[in-house]
Amino acid sequence: MSRITTHVLDIALGRPAAGVAVVLERQDEDGAWRALGSATTDSDGRIPHLLPDDAPFAAGAYKLVFDTGSYFRSAKAEAFYPRVTVEFTVEDATQHFHVPLLLSRFGYSTYRGS
Repeated sequence: MSRITTHVLDIALGRPAAGVAVVLERQDEDGAWRALGSATTDSDGRIPHLLPDDAPFAAGAYKLVFDTGSYFRSAKAEAFYPRVTVEFTVEDATQHFHVPLLLSRFGYSTYRGS
């Protein structure tokens, strides 16, 4: 399992959000963001491998960018947030970071999962 994983739930429909594209980025020392990996949520709304196995994982600033606009367009639904960006800090790179997204057309929330 990757050190960084995610899970997207469509709380308006009460089910996993399949087909959400997600990009994982890390902030370089110069402040620029660099993509480390990307994937699309599976039928259970999960992405178990965002960070490639051979990619270094270190303390620093990371972000997940969820393409929620495409997800809602594919369902022929209006969405207020076309993209959800979740920035977080990794202090201890030996730990696992699970960052779920609870999503609806007009709102979202997130937390550090296990």
